[in-house]
Amino acid sequence: MESRSTRRFFIGAMGGAAVPRARAAQNSANSTIQLGLIGCGARGRGVMAPNFGKMPGVRFTAVCDVNAKYMAEVRERVGGSAVAAYADYRKLLEDRNVDAVVIATNQQWHALQMIAAVQAGKDVYLEKPMGQSIGEGPVAMAAAKKYGRIVQVGTQQRSQEHYQKAVELIQAGRLGTICAVQVWDYENYYPGSGFPADCAPPSELDWDMYVGPSPFRNYNPNMYYKYGYDWFRVAGAGHQVAWGVHHFDIVLWAMGVRWPKTVSAMGRNYAYEDNHEYPNTFSSTVEFGPGPVSKYGFLLRYMMRTGGKREVRAHGKCFIGTEASMILDRAGFSIVKEVPAGRKMTSTGMYVNAEETVLPSDDVRRHMEGFIVNVRDRKHPNATVETLHYSTAVGHLMNMAWETGRTLHWDGERVVGDAAAQKLVLRPYRAPWKLAV
Repeated sequence: MESRSTRRFFIGAMGGAAVPRARAAQNSANSTIQLGLIGCGARGRGVMAPNFGKMPGVRFTAVCDVNAKYMAEVRERVGGSAVAAYADYRKLLEDRNVDAVVIATNQQWHALQMIAAVQAGKDVYLEKPMGQSIGEGPVAMAAAKKYGRIVQVGTQQRSQEHYQKAVELIQAGRLGTICAVQVWDYENYYPGSGFPADCAPPSELDWDMYVGPSPFRNYNPNMYYKYGYDWFRVAGAGHQVAWGVHHFDIVLWAMGVRWPKTVSAMGRNYAYEDNHEYPNTFSSTVEFGPGPVSKYGFLLRYMMRTGGKREVRAHGKCFIGTEASMILDRAGFSIVKEVPAGRKMTSTGMYVNAEETVLPSDDVRRHMEGFIVNVRDRKHPNATVETLHYSTAVGHLMNMAWETGRTLHWDGERVVGDAAAQKLVLRPYRAPWKLAV
């Protein structure tokens, strides 16, 4: 499937100038891995300081951001003037003192920067999601394969012990035949961000470079600051992509499937009104074909709201099987036996009557540590460009169904029988940016 998909997306693609190759990473056990950080915002700081920044045998030698203030702050934290600083990621990729890069920019940049990094001979830790449209994934997969670099993606739940155990139990048939999976993301952003007028960007921000390959939009404060970028097409696609990618990655892994057959969605601003371009209340129903633990197929129902967070667990998923159900999130998982036919469920419900409960270990950093080990040993990770492509695609398909107002049929490569929706599979890049290997 991947070869046909990649070939299809390459038809008519324009070639781009290759970035000069850097020296290969020194991979001996005693060598220091020199990292470059591309993206010094909230997520870049999150993976840098408490994770990569505390690992032995690792140091940051370069940082990059379109916001000069953010870049200066992070540079000071990781070494000050001894660390190179670049406003353009392409200059960082030319730096021969960088062995590998951590890409923590917004999602419109992910595929483009990852491809440029592997072309430059760098190994890559790429934050999720894959990009702004499904069509970027096959091109990114082809680049990772062509240039033979280690590329690990930031779906860190794959490296956490309790998620691995949960997947093992599901695949072993502990829940029986699974017919449905419910996934949810709940936040409280009420009363919303309002309707600020477009204005000039802050002096420290190169707004044109920030927008990058996305269609240009004038700067608006809601597009850039807290909780803003996820909700505008310049740099986001709602929680159904930003948060959903973590959930869908685990669902696809556990269920042994790659893509859905049909997708429908609806949503509006039911909780409050502001200038966000994606709704604050959103629901999607997704149908998957048969798989190893769902011989008849299964339904995935996704619910997102930002008008109320109050819930037993605000971000999670429930696998519903014929023998038992499992609630799974970052707080651990619980398994509850199914009620036999003809019996009533006790009033305490499934949250209390757990047959088994597993709490998480303190192992969030394991995913980043695994990347450094893989760079040294030249081993491919458990979270790859391919797994990120498929898990991101689920959220994008939900948005495509919402935008078109139609149920979409997907064959893993294209929308079947809907030419208008098919145009959304690969959104065009703004010049001069080009998607090419």
